[in-house]
Amino acid sequence: MKEKLLTTKNVVLMGMFGALAGVLMLFEFPLPFLAPSFYGLDVSEVPVLIGTFAMGPAAGAVMEVVKILVKLVLKPTSTGFVGEFANLVISCALVIPAGLIYKISHTRKGAMTGLVVGTICMAVVGVVANALVMLPFYSNFMPLETILAAGAAINPAVGSVWTFALFCVGPFNVVKGIVVSVVTALVYKRVSVLIHSIGTHKTVKNEKRVNA
Repeated sequence: MKEKLLTTKNVVLMGMFGALAGVLMLFEFPLPFLAPSFYGLDVSEVPVLIGTFAMGPAAGAVMEVVKILVKLVLKPTSTGFVGEFANLVISCALVIPAGLIYKISHTRKGAMTGLVVGTICMAVVGVVANALVMLPFYSNFMPLETILAAGAAINPAVGSVWTFALFCVGPFNVVKGIVVSVVTALVYKRVSVLIHSIGTHKTVKNEKRVNA
């Protein structure tokens, strides 16, 4: 029997985790040894991954949308929404594969495999999305030469949009995926107990009333 996504419990949890992710998205810090300062690392995917493992990959996609909407309410876009769109696509490339694998193999090994595959997918999609969409559009706000020069200062191999994406964005997303995966692995078990306990007391009370 298939579990319904849009139950009252799931809608509330998706809203909560998505909103928390949106807030966490505001707190980011640069990794100057990997990418220019306009790329900031945040851990907003942690609550989304926790919710995805608890409710499935479709819930993960919904929470990513909620995350972006909450972020836009708290802090308006500075990139004509392209930055937010890129974040949505790249983040979904992490949480959806991770959620699918964990749904198939509902074990610790399945979760770890999902996180590894999700990190790889996020890195690959991040390279492609930045090279084809993000960087060309961002050049409307910052000259492309300046962007590439910033990348070349970190890695001399950078000389084009694709090499920038490959040598700066790719490693950046790999590190982000590792950080997010480690934090998720450390806290998921404890949080999942709370998630699955929600509604349990109400169900027990209702059963007692029926049996009374």
